[in-house]
Amino acid sequence: MNQEELITKITQEVMKKFNEITGTEKPSSVTKGKRTVNECESGIIINAPMDLAPYIDHTLLKPDAKQSQIDQLCQEAIQYHFCSVCIQPYWVSYCAKKLRGTGVKVCTVVGFPLGANDSRSKAYETRQAIEDGAHEIDMVINIGALKSGNIKMVEDDLRAIKRACRQTTITKAIIETFLLTDDEKVIACQLAKKVGYDFVKTSTGFAGGGATVHDVALMRRTVGPKMGIKAAGGIHNFEEAKAMIAAGATRIGTSSGVKIVNG
Repeated sequence: MNQEELITKITQEVMKKFNEITGTEKPSSVTKGKRTVNECESGIIINAPMDLAPYIDHTLLKPDAKQSQIDQLCQEAIQYHFCSVCIQPYWVSYCAKKLRGTGVKVCTVVGFPLGANDSRSKAYETRQAIEDGAHEIDMVINIGALKSGNIKMVEDDLRAIKRACRQTTITKAIIETFLLTDDEKVIACQLAKKVGYDFVKTSTGFAGGGATVHDVALMRRTVGPKMGIKAAGGIHNFEEAKAMIAAGATRIGTSSGVKIVNG
């Protein structure tokens, strides 16, 4: 059994069990030549490195990031027309002022990087970040609860952050794929979709592993064609980014955005 067939088999088995509980629909698939794929491949056509720019969250989440580095991050995002800058909550108001009127969004993280914060503290973080000027919220799910089988806790946590957002806020659930089994990845994606998140995101980049083509493809099969997928963690060059898009990603989180778009 090849990798493509294995992913499909796993997804079908897990989704059958999950759908019995939640009543959610299983994503459909279509045949494309000899390859069976979900109809949710990103549909993004990348012919040249600069074509990736609108799909990149230009990222600097290091704890020792200095103001001069944040200034550079914002300037590069403006210059290359990246979708957003993704920064720690402390820098949100600063970046919102610097980027006002440029078309570059401000993205920040909540419950980062472990996801084990109380839902109330995550909700407070979210409200404060939005008040400070954040357009997009990347929240880390409660990974320990998921691995313990406490599905209700994970869903309630997702809902708490979703309720704290404005209607215009883009929400992304970071599921930390490196720490999950394929079955757990499917469940996490389905919960995020059920709650109404705009994206599922692979990784924080702080757990020892990042995005893989396997995981992005599995996530795409799980959530269907309309939901966003953000591949993040370990994406350093154009070929890696292009492979993630081909697998179904619609956003790339990376600190190597300039290198990627310059080929």
